[in-house]
Formats: sequence, structure tokens, C-alpha cells
Amino acid sequence: MSFLPDPDRQPDFYRSVTAKRFFAWVFDTVVIILLSLIAVVFTAFIGAFFFAALYLLVGFVYRTVTIASGSGTWGMRFVGIELRDARGARLDGSLALAHTLGYTVSMAIPVLQVISVLMMVLGSRGQGLTDAVLGTVALNRRVLA
Repeated sequence: MSFLPDPDRQPDFYRSVTAKRFFAWVFDTVVIILLSLIAVVFTAFIGAFFFAALYLLVGFVYRTVTIASGSGTWGMRFVGIELRDARGARLDGSLALAHTLGYTVSMAIPVLQVISVLMMVLGSRGQGLTDAVLGTVALNRRVLA
């Protein structure tokens, strides 16, 4: 049983979420690149020799920590969306880790990424592959009046 808002009866929770996820991804990619460049400096530029691995590590930690602490990355928060579990609760540390791991695997395997994007674009809840497996969803944050 899902406690998430119904996309047919409460469409405002899902309106433009797929596009917002894309802009959040761009925002987060820039942040991760900047953090990775800072890490290169702190490694006395040795990190430049394995920048791809450093980027992967920084991105994994960034996503896990920001999702666990606020149920969304800084990019998601910037565009006004957050991740929720099947009960409608914010993601905890273990679910944030699982979500980040699923995201990382789907990014590493292009066919999974294409499937995930198609699921977001075509699905009524805008869930990607990792969301569907974990029962999570990205929703527009409620604005309290």
C-alpha cells in the first residue's frame, strides 16, 4: 500500500517534476565538479591523475549525505523537489545510500539510464528505475501559506 499522493487526484505534487529533476541534476553535477576540483587541490594535485574515480567518490558521498540530511540533493532543494519513500516519509540514511547506489549503477550502464529516463518521462509519478525498485518518488515540496 502506498501513502504517496495520487497523480490523478493530486497532480500538483508531480507537476514538472521530471524537468526539475533534470535541472537539479545539472546543478548537482556542477557542485560535484567544483567539490572534486577542490579535492584535487587538497591532494596536492595527485587527485588529477585519477579524477574520474575522485569525481565518482565525491558524487557518491555528496548525494548520499545530502539526500539523507534533507531528502534531496542541493539541486533538488534548489528546484523545489524532494524524495519520499512509499510511506510518504523523507528518506533516511540507509534509503539515501540505496538510492545513490541505484543512481550510480544506472549511470554506469547506459541502457539502464535510458530506461530510467523513459520511465520518468512516461510514468504518471515521474519515477526513474531506482525509484521504482525502492518505492521512492520525487515530489514538489509543499509550500506552506
